[in-house]
Amino acid sequence: MLSKADFASLVPVKNMDRALRFYTKTLGGSLNMRAQGEMRNSWASVNVGKTEFWLVRPEKHEKRDLAYSAFVVRDIRRTVAGLKKKGVKFLPAQRMGADSKVDGPISYSPYGAGAILKDSEGNLLMLWENAQM
Repeated sequence: MLSKADFASLVPVKNMDRALRFYTKTLGGSLNMRAQGEMRNSWASVNVGKTEFWLVRPEKHEKRDLAYSAFVVRDIRRTVAGLKKKGVKFLPAQRMGADSKVDGPISYSPYGAGAILKDSEGNLLMLWENAQM
């Protein structure tokens, strides 16, 4: 039923202008549309890669400690290095299991490698590289 559906991630934001700069300038996305008039700071839609993000400003900001959105990349080391050059801060990597290892902000396991960053609004995002099998 949903096999041909598109997918969008909703991302709560505190400051729409700041979030749009992060998702377009820092991550290289493109603005699809932004609400006009009184709703201008309520929502916007941005594409980053093949993923659509709906930036929304809720009445209350949620506290999150889990990355709900992940970018699947081909070269995590290069992606992390490029984002660091743009000022993106990564959380310290954590071991994902007994057979994982940590190298800077990247955690490696038999299944792949992950790194966690915060967007401009404090939401956690994950970079993920699938293991080469």
